[in-house]
Amino acid sequence: MWTLVDSDAVPLWRPKAAAPGATLVFSTRRGGVSPAPFESMNLGLSTADSREAILENRRRLLLASGLSLGSLATAGQVHGARVVEVSDAGHVPDCDALVSSTPGLALAVTTADCMSLLYRASGTRTSPEAGTTTAAGAAHAGWRGTADGMPVRTLEAVCALGRCGPADVEVHIGPCIRGCCYEVGEEVALRFPGAAVRRPGPKPYLDLPTAARLALAAAGVPATAIHDTEACTACEPYWYFSHRRDEGRTGRLWGVAAVTR
Repeated sequence: MWTLVDSDAVPLWRPKAAAPGATLVFSTRRGGVSPAPFESMNLGLSTADSREAILENRRRLLLASGLSLGSLATAGQVHGARVVEVSDAGHVPDCDALVSSTPGLALAVTTADCMSLLYRASGTRTSPEAGTTTAAGAAHAGWRGTADGMPVRTLEAVCALGRCGPADVEVHIGPCIRGCCYEVGEEVALRFPGAAVRRPGPKPYLDLPTAARLALAAAGVPATAIHDTEACTACEPYWYFSHRRDEGRTGRLWGVAAVTR
């Protein structure tokens, strides 16, 4: 479903086939103007990188996605599970997910190991009498947000906005730290299903995408509608920022979703 288009000036993860009614992209760390250690497509204003470089990076990425900086909505991200519906550009504090049906509005969430989830709902197969609304969503989910139900809470918000059921929604998982690299404490591991936890030694390793898949499937999203880039941020320093690998001094990636009709 996803392919990394590395031949463009701004390399991006894009769907192999266009998602009707929506623009969906995941960024890499390539194609921007930021110096090391934020080289080069750092999109996070919370970092020590220059504001001018970050805004230029954001402009480049959105332009490459067919979107604009003036139509950008961002989530404040507090490692919670609050979802907010938006219809205008701007920064929305105290939430970790945004949903919208407004065409051209770019919903962006920021990550540097945490999981980004993009949602697309189009049409109404489960309730045809309700009409049709295209809706999109973008969610930030670290272990706290995932344990607190962020994947399903965003799904529910997209379903409500799109007037559809879970079977009518696609969910896309971006680059994040994976079970190969994400060592956690036992108290964290115990909050997740055993299938999402690997135990190769004394410390458990958590796989957030598996946890999200299990929760979404239980909520009614077909397995064939959950798509994953399968990229690990900690494993690939050339392509991705990683807060854990880089000990906090690193840039930020984006997951971006927008309704296009």
